[in-house]
This record gives sequence, structure tokens and C-alpha cells, in this order.
Amino acid sequence: MGLFRRRRKPVGDHGDRPANRADLDHLENFVRTRRGVEAYIEPRTTVTETTVILIADDGEWTRRRIESPEGARRFAHRLAIPVYDVGLMGYPQRMRDYNERRKRRPELY
Repeated sequence: MGLFRRRRKPVGDHGDRPANRADLDHLENFVRTRRGVEAYIEPRTTVTETTVILIADDGEWTRRRIESPEGARRFAHRLAIPVYDVGLMGYPQRMRDYNERRKRRPELY
């Protein structure tokens, strides 16, 4: 009968779209318009593709899809920003502080 049988997704199909030019344009604009930006690579999961999170010196951040960890490294190298692996480094305290400030005073953001 197969009521509890799971349908397998094809390899590489995470139900999500890959990075596109709009994603890269957004990331590049974030780097150009903020100071002290660093890139953090977030690995692919069963739900999302590989993403890169950019964090400015004040903790403001943005996240977008990226083609692969190597693609994220190439992107960071091209824009001359540091790049880290979230799995090894974790997220910086300034990002958590920024999120806390946004939570307390959403009208300012």
C-alpha cells in the first residue's frame, strides 16, 4: 500500500532555487555600502542550498544563496573581504548584538 513510504528526491534537488544574478548583485551592493564586511559560509542542509551571510562591522547582516562553498570563497576573494566557515568559527558577537538591538527597537530598523 505504501502509505508511509517516503518519496526520494533526486540528488541535488532541495526544493530550492540556486543562486542567481540578483542574489549576487544584492551581496555586492551590501559590501559596497557597508564598512568592515566579512563573509561567513553556511553549508547546504536538507532544506536549503549553500548560503553566504555577510556581516558588517556594526552587526548588520544579509544572507543569500551561493552556488557552492568554493563560489563563496571566490566571491569574497574578488571583493577582497575575509571569508570564514560558520561551522568552524560560529557567528560573531556583533551579529547577535545587532539582532538584539533590532528586537528591542524595531522602529529604528
